[in-house]
Amino acid sequence: MDRPGRSPPCSDPVLRAAASLKAFTVKNSTESGTNLYDHLTQVLLKVMDERPHNAVDVVEDMSRGLKRAAFVDKQSALRDPPQDSAAELLAQQQNLLFYRPEENHQELEVGTGFPNVSEVGFYLEQAGVGLGREETQRILLALQQLLESQALLRCRLWGKVLGTESSYVVAEGDHKEDEEEESAEEEEKGVETPQNDSEMDQLPKSTYKPQAAVPKEVNGTGANKLVYYVCREPGLPWVKLPSVTPAQITAARSICKLFTGRLDAAVVSFPPFPGNEANYLRAQIARISAGTQVSPQGFFLVGEEESEDEDEAPRDSTEVNPDFEGVPVAEMSESLSTWVHHVPHILQQGRSTWVNVAAEQGEHSNEDLEAEENEEEPDVPEPEIGPPLLTPLSQDAEMFYSAPWSLQMSSTLTSQHAVAALRSNLWPGANAYACEKKFENIYIGWGVKYTGGGYSPPAPPLPQKEYPSGPEITEDTDPSVETEQELKESLEEQAASQEDLDETDEDEEEDDD
Repeated sequence: MDRPGRSPPCSDPVLRAAASLKAFTVKNSTESGTNLYDHLTQVLLKVMDERPHNAVDVVEDMSRGLKRAAFVDKQSALRDPPQDSAAELLAQQQNLLFYRPEENHQELEVGTGFPNVSEVGFYLEQAGVGLGREETQRILLALQQLLESQALLRCRLWGKVLGTESSYVVAEGDHKEDEEEESAEEEEKGVETPQNDSEMDQLPKSTYKPQAAVPKEVNGTGANKLVYYVCREPGLPWVKLPSVTPAQITAARSICKLFTGRLDAAVVSFPPFPGNEANYLRAQIARISAGTQVSPQGFFLVGEEESEDEDEAPRDSTEVNPDFEGVPVAEMSESLSTWVHHVPHILQQGRSTWVNVAAEQGEHSNEDLEAEENEEEPDVPEPEIGPPLLTPLSQDAEMFYSAPWSLQMSSTLTSQHAVAALRSNLWPGANAYACEKKFENIYIGWGVKYTGGGYSPPAPPLPQKEYPSGPEITEDTDPSVETEQELKESLEEQAASQEDLDETDEDEEEDDD
């Protein structure tokens, strides 16, 4: 008999197999968390609802769709969508160059200070140099933006200075009429030395007098006659370069550094450069302009403004010759005498005009004046005079056994449409062209002068002497033991004789009393 309360065991093997199969299908998967029984139930329900044609052929797709719908992506292995790249950000900035308000159309047509960069790029392409038509067009729009934003009377593309990280697009313009000269006090921040009122703690005064600094040229004259703006790419903001000082030009002549593309970068060199990369770039621009800015002979005339002393201060202004008829291209491509310098030469002093530093010193104190009266008057230095304006290129001296210039014609096959191309060998990257009454200068290079071989920095100067050798400060040799004993005995005898004299004087005073 079976026990009461318990179901009888199933004697049918088919039912036992079905129960075992059901128990197997209800086991959950360790990966998806579902079981086969529920999945098959959902597939059958989907078939009953949709009743597709040829259900046996699409049941696998239905099963795959149900699994895909139940899948939950807990952790994605895909990368995050990338942000805007540097090229896309630059394209967004340059896109603003192609937007032009209708209000400014008439102003641009009337203005005469805007250059035709496209025409310049075409002629430079004939000469074998240039920046490409696309970049030239972007620079044209960027110069247009600069002319409007800074309210310049004139601006042109000076060139492009390459760098290790990025490059500089350089624009040249005239100073504004209402632009004020920067004061030297703001540029050179002096360090005040603390003064001690106590006379006992005063340190000895040094008689060393440093050499007076050469004053920089006023804006609108000499090396600071023009103003320069730079940007890293057309469409990015323009940055005005500071005015250059003679000390910066002198230091730039002694070093050889590549630009990084960051205006605030430090210039690590020997001798030390007084400024950052913006000052170094401005000094190199002044040197390159003074040595490579040329024009056809007769295009410019020396200005009528004359100085009081023509020997010490040559004229540095030029005027366009209205009667210039042009020089044939064949003649300009063969002779350097048909090309002239129209930018003032920079002297060894770092200025275009020589200045007597001793006479330019400020007021001296009374002590300094008394010391100067006792000293002999120094010899008056001889003024330095550079080559005058509009000097032919044929008078340029050779350096490192190399000709300073190279001339060529753009095409000998179609000489009637060719241009005369001029290339500087001392400043690689400086080029010029001339065609009929048109000419232009451009610089595309690393901003480094040709040194004639491997560059080696100058050796450091010899160390200075600490003090002059003399009997007042030279140490004596130590005395011997016998000498010290004799000195001790002599001092004791002097002390004894002094005591005897004191006693004798006391006795005489008592007798007088």
